[in-house]
Amino acid sequence: MSSITKSKSHVSSLMSAINPLANPRGAKKQCELCQNPAYLQCSKCRVTFYCDTEHQQADWVGIHEKVCQLLIPIRTATLFHSLQADRDHHCAQILHRQEELIEISRAVAQKKLFEGKYQESLPAAQLSLRCAMDVYGSSAVQLVPAYLLLAEANVGLGSLAQAEEYLSQAEWTVMKTPECSQTVRHQLHRNLGRLYTATENLEGALLHFANDVYYASEEYGLDNIVTCGGYFLMANVFIKQEKMDIASSLYTEVASTWHSHLTKLLETHTQGSMTLEHSFDEAQQAEADQMLRAMLKVQESSPKQAAAQNALVAHSLAMLWFLGGSPDKALEFGRKALQSSQLVSDHSLTEPIQSLLQLAAEKGPHPTNAS
Repeated sequence: MSSITKSKSHVSSLMSAINPLANPRGAKKQCELCQNPAYLQCSKCRVTFYCDTEHQQADWVGIHEKVCQLLIPIRTATLFHSLQADRDHHCAQILHRQEELIEISRAVAQKKLFEGKYQESLPAAQLSLRCAMDVYGSSAVQLVPAYLLLAEANVGLGSLAQAEEYLSQAEWTVMKTPECSQTVRHQLHRNLGRLYTATENLEGALLHFANDVYYASEEYGLDNIVTCGGYFLMANVFIKQEKMDIASSLYTEVASTWHSHLTKLLETHTQGSMTLEHSFDEAQQAEADQMLRAMLKVQESSPKQAAAQNALVAHSLAMLWFLGGSPDKALEFGRKALQSSQLVSDHSLTEPIQSLLQLAAEKGPHPTNAS
């Protein structure tokens, strides 16, 4: 049975276990996703409610499976504590769990966005926004990352008016917060650039991506994997304008930055000072995979194929997947990198690619003896 079929089967079993909700008089429950009156509840946590099984299933796949038990202490009424110290301790615990929930839902939404799962990302982004409002208030700058996630999802879904609304909220919040960080500013301009790209305002998009790169470089430096995300998006705009030389130059910058970063991580791992599990979080891996695969696809379809550039990107993908704990994919991209590297006169990549292939082969699945 495939993993997708298993997942659907598990959600279906959860749906069949959900009981109709009998609301106490005066207590109105709202759907987790649409805030309409709720008639169902999650049978596992019993503190999350839905208008129908469709929204329950969407929330389970989007985020609820990961945070179901974490929601119980946050949403369950607690006994009154007579001592102030006990009340303070309880409030501090709830605040810590809410902050944890914000980070988990934000990371899940970001990973799904990088994977192109725009609809699936919405429940996690919505939860992140609601939790941020509970903790920081309705007009705090801490809400901006959630607004940006929702905007990016809606751009991906083609709901540009809704995306523009979220971006207007984010932009207004940033404008009235002079002390807003460079990180938030670069994220805002990156998402504005995505919206302008989607509406074919390509010059406006390039301006926002330039601002994105500026603020990101102020925070992280020019040769950083965060900053090069702006270069990648600019390159995609130049491709739309059929300015392939500029796009290729930017792709080279992105590929070199990621290759250098991954090479350092791999060296740290092989020296034994970092385990594979701590190399990347899931969102970072999804972002890198999405960018590098897109560049490799464009380069391989170009009439002016550059074997050296293909080798660099494929080698980066091989290192990424090896560090992400997938030796089979590392072998796949490593072989592709080796093939390209052998087509160029400069064989400086050949040895590191061969070494990686050997590491990946050693980490791959081995046959086991039957007991």
